[in-house]
Amino acid sequence: MTRRAFLIAAPQSGSGKTTVALAVMAAFRRRGMAVAPFKCGPDFIDPGYHCLAAGRPSVNLDGWMCPEAFVADTFRLHAAGADVAVVEGVMGLFDGIGSAPMKGSSAQVAAVCGLPVVLVVNARGMSASAAALVKGFAGYDERVRVAGVIFNNVGSDSHGELLRQSLAMALPELTVFGCILRDDSLGIPSRHLGLVTVEDNPLPPDYLERLADLVENNLDLAGLAGIQIRPAPPFAKGGERPKQASSDVPPAIKGEITPVRIAVARDAAFCFVYEDNLRLLREAGAEVVTFSPLDDARLPADIHGIYLPGGYPELYAGRLAANSAMKAAVRNAVEAGMPVYAECGGFIYLTRGMEGGDGAPPADFVGIFPVRARMLPKRKALGYRQVEFGAFYGETAAGGSARGHEFHYSEIGTMPDHMERCYRVSRQEQELGSEGYRYRNCLASYIHLHFGSNGGLAPAFVGACRNNGNV
Repeated sequence: MTRRAFLIAAPQSGSGKTTVALAVMAAFRRRGMAVAPFKCGPDFIDPGYHCLAAGRPSVNLDGWMCPEAFVADTFRLHAAGADVAVVEGVMGLFDGIGSAPMKGSSAQVAAVCGLPVVLVVNARGMSASAAALVKGFAGYDERVRVAGVIFNNVGSDSHGELLRQSLAMALPELTVFGCILRDDSLGIPSRHLGLVTVEDNPLPPDYLERLADLVENNLDLAGLAGIQIRPAPPFAKGGERPKQASSDVPPAIKGEITPVRIAVARDAAFCFVYEDNLRLLREAGAEVVTFSPLDDARLPADIHGIYLPGGYPELYAGRLAANSAMKAAVRNAVEAGMPVYAECGGFIYLTRGMEGGDGAPPADFVGIFPVRARMLPKRKALGYRQVEFGAFYGETAAGGSARGHEFHYSEIGTMPDHMERCYRVSRQEQELGSEGYRYRNCLASYIHLHFGSNGGLAPAFVGACRNNGNV
């Protein structure tokens, strides 16, 4: 695994982490370096842009959804073979669950993976105060090492020099990796919780080149590329990763079992999926094949299960509704007893469809669940979720628990009482009720579960697909 890696963090959201991370990834790649990109937290949108900049999928690192040892192991696995690993933080460096700085924060990921932190500071309207801010962050927790600073939104060269001098006086041991002058043209449009998806907002052809030029001219890229990680700490009992070890050769590859084929929806409408969920399915013996509910007329051949991830189906409701052949194929698969797992947007696709609104007509979807979804002017749900299972696929994960994240601006109508509820959901020990609706072998929910939170999830789903197909 590469020892050259760092985490790009900030004192608060809106400081420019994503722009700086994309710029650095693009510049490293342009120099011929293999870049391993990562994103702290449950975000799906930033990783799509990371993939464009780095040329390889970005992986989520989340210390609340997953055991710390799993996070460290995931980082080592995906950073292997890269020249440098770049991790983009989430929110402010120490912002996590509630007031705890080491629960779900970027700082927690930095600590468990041994990642030095490069702090992006929005210096607009500051000079010496910026040094005071950095000093507070650098000394806040001894488990987190701030290696240096990038000043963003700098007003002029003279402003940048003031910032450098102030930090040199307060913290001479910290490196200023550069100052980026204010440039509002480099912003990325936002929707709902953050950026617009890369599928819905293709970047201009020269955008990444402009970002790379920006940091080539303003940052010490050689210094950034030379930052070394520290050894990861030992993990306390109970912090071990789930049973499925990423370093193990999957049984299917060993030739011990025949892989089961799981069709995963991947297109502009269904683009929210944790890369590690797919990895853990493969490790459990699955062959992952992709399809598009937007564009394909049929499901992939010889499949044994279906995974419908989240996304923005409301933006493509007309096209999804018009693809009658695919809707029928999915509906027939469910009625035939094929295991189907759906989350958020995938769940909405399995309902009767979207209600009309704001001039848009109603859109009919697959119709497995006898409700319709409607968009709301305000956010309906946002946050981490703890799920206790009444049932999952088979007995492997039944009676257990898992963790995930929920965010959406839609809501469904009242689900009939006869529809089975498989989840008991809570948020920070506050009960939120029952969810996780099951019809035959189809399980659907608004919650994006991370399979790394429970080592039985991926094997349970793959096992159900195997049993269904008699593989």
